[in-house]
Amino acid sequence: MTADGDKTVASLLKESTSRLADSSDSARLDAEVLLAHALGAQRAQLYGDPERIVRPEIIERFTTLVSERRSGRPVAQLVGTREFWSLQLKVTPDTLVPRPETELLVECALRRLPEDSQDPVCDLGTGTGAVALALASERPGAKVVATDISEPALAVARYNAGALGLERVRFEFGDWLRAVHDEQFAMIVSNPPYVDDKQWLLRRYELGYEPALALRAGRNGLMCLRKIVDEAPAHLQPGGWLLVEHGFRQGPVVAGLFQAAGFEQITTYRDLPGRPRVTEGQWPE
Repeated sequence: MTADGDKTVASLLKESTSRLADSSDSARLDAEVLLAHALGAQRAQLYGDPERIVRPEIIERFTTLVSERRSGRPVAQLVGTREFWSLQLKVTPDTLVPRPETELLVECALRRLPEDSQDPVCDLGTGTGAVALALASERPGAKVVATDISEPALAVARYNAGALGLERVRFEFGDWLRAVHDEQFAMIVSNPPYVDDKQWLLRRYELGYEPALALRAGRNGLMCLRKIVDEAPAHLQPGGWLLVEHGFRQGPVVAGLFQAAGFEQITTYRDLPGRPRVTEGQWPE
């Protein structure tokens, strides 16, 4: 703060980081993202001119954003976008905020899709379209279909596809694989709901601003995962792959579901912190 009481970028970041410390594990990062958004600037610009005096109307806008963040609202909802796989995605309260750990699902899927692949791929429960659009951006020849049971979420996904120039991705409304009728795919991927009822109650403050439909999955968190694993074989080509994201405590159980359904080459991959996060399996040739 300057001698005459004006607030600078540096002083605002210091104050807001302190305010957010008891409600966010990434208080400083949150403060930077929100202030850059209020200023209409990039985060890097905050460090280029830390003593810049901030106008009162921007301070008021920033203070409101910080208060909303303290109440638990995700930063991505407050700024309206989230980066995923280097793609800038629109985010609304109708969609799950794409998580960094879901990029592992994309990485694993790309290992099974040749660079020149023209195979059909299906993303179940697409939300913002994050996984489907990431795959389409990396495999331009693949025929990507994405489904969701939420019409508002599909509207966001279609917007993101248009904004990224990936209009070739097809979006279908419906409950998991019912949305694609009798189509078959070389690969099915999904980041379905997998939060169990107990975890939902414990994490309501953290998750309450996102759609429960995209998060809650019953008493043991396996309701949607079980349905996908059971239904996928009828929609996979011989030798096709199923890949799902799941909770880090669910790895062995999900692998068991794959085995019981008849999948082969079952592997569970760990995320950066070393937690089981993605399981894949191949349908027999």
